[in-house]
Amino acid sequence: MLGYRGTGKSVISKILSEELGRKLYRIDDLIAQTAGKTIPEIVQLEGWPGFRKLEGEVVEQVTKEARESIIDCGGGVVLDDNNMALLKRGGKCVLLTASLPTIIRRIKKDRNRPSLEEGLSFEEEQKKILADRHEKYQSSADFICDTTSRKPGETAHEIIAFFKEQGWLK
Repeated sequence: MLGYRGTGKSVISKILSEELGRKLYRIDDLIAQTAGKTIPEIVQLEGWPGFRKLEGEVVEQVTKEARESIIDCGGGVVLDDNNMALLKRGGKCVLLTASLPTIIRRIKKDRNRPSLEEGLSFEEEQKKILADRHEKYQSSADFICDTTSRKPGETAHEIIAFFKEQGWLK
């Protein structure tokens, strides 16, 4: 599951895992567990490069063991081509999208999301990062779902239906 912050990756991944009876890997949780620190602490101590290095190691480990599973990726996993090669080698990538106002509304009060770029207002930062990552998100996706005005269960069912239609799910 790919997508920017606030597009519904964690909630929809959980629904898919439960409905399909598949193991769920949450990359951000595994990074925090591996480091023994929260994501904001990792970023504060090691910066985003340190976090991205750890993220790459976790993605590599998960893709070695995950089979017919759901992988909930952090929003920046697409920034590393190796991450995407590993994820696409063993599976299909669903991109969740949402409108900028929806994303801002969903993540505005979440303190577990460190700033991605200093010197910008919260809204400016989201707009810039989303624009910067747009091409990577689009080119990585096997299927794209807009979550702006859908309930998470509706999105999960749309993903399941598409995967069945493609023959990717029995």
